[in-house]
Amino acid sequence: MAAREPSHEDLEVVKNQYLDRDYVVKISIPEFSCVCPRTGLPDFATIKIQYSPDRGIVELKSFKLYIVKFRNIGIFHEHVTNKILDDFVAAAKPKKINIVGNFHPRGGIKTSVEASWEK
Repeated sequence: MAAREPSHEDLEVVKNQYLDRDYVVKISIPEFSCVCPRTGLPDFATIKIQYSPDRGIVELKSFKLYIVKFRNIGIFHEHVTNKILDDFVAAAKPKKINIVGNFHPRGGIKTSVEASWEK
């Protein structure tokens, strides 16, 4: 059975109880992994997310299960960072969000990808 690609539908969103204030949520995933779509070798990264919630916040257990789905997916660094951004925005509709994918070096090349979105 092929691995199912992560989707914004995997992310559970709960009500933000502090609509009266602006605040920032910071999430770090230091053990992120996916697969190089060309070689099939594993890629490792630290993914950092900073977002200002609007009406909803992403429940972290559902986010963890969403992230784990990337382990067997062949995807480029640029695409994985932007996919996480797109799925997070589709699910939680934050006021603004910034995601950094800081990928470990492989073959002498280190990649860092940053993607942002704002209402």
